[in-house]
Amino acid sequence: MALKEKEKLFCSYFSELRNARNAAAKAGYGILTHRNAVKLLAREDIRKEIERIDRTRLVSAEEVISGYRQLAFGSVADALKLVYADENPNAYELEGLELFNVSEIKRPKGGGIEIKFFDRLKALEHLEELCNGGKEDDSALPFYMALEKSAAALRSCDDE
Repeated sequence: MALKEKEKLFCSYFSELRNARNAAAKAGYGILTHRNAVKLLAREDIRKEIERIDRTRLVSAEEVISGYRQLAFGSVADALKLVYADENPNAYELEGLELFNVSEIKRPKGGGIEIKFFDRLKALEHLEELCNGGKEDDSALPFYMALEKSAAALRSCDDE
């Protein structure tokens, strides 16, 4: 069965956004976007189309920079909502949270919640490197210095 135009749009937006609810909304699923998105992602033909699009889609430098900006400067307010919530949020509440900066969420056996964030400093370093056209490659410097030291040691042995 061929995908309908709206379903193709969903696949395309999902490949770009990686957010099912937003992809469904942009594709025109105006009512109950979360439910429609879940149903669409459950379908094998939809997942295969998304994989096909992912294989052909090149990531632009602007998208990479945008992602690093979001990691470096993005809000952690929604993650804090999870930490301080009195009761477990339901699926609809979770869907609405912005958790892009979160790398891992755990519920320890003793209770509570553990949230790990991506490293903002690394994101800033990568962002600076991308925005400034890359930094000088000095990765060979320690090797070069070791060679210089060895050569100096050999010269001093030859002189004796």
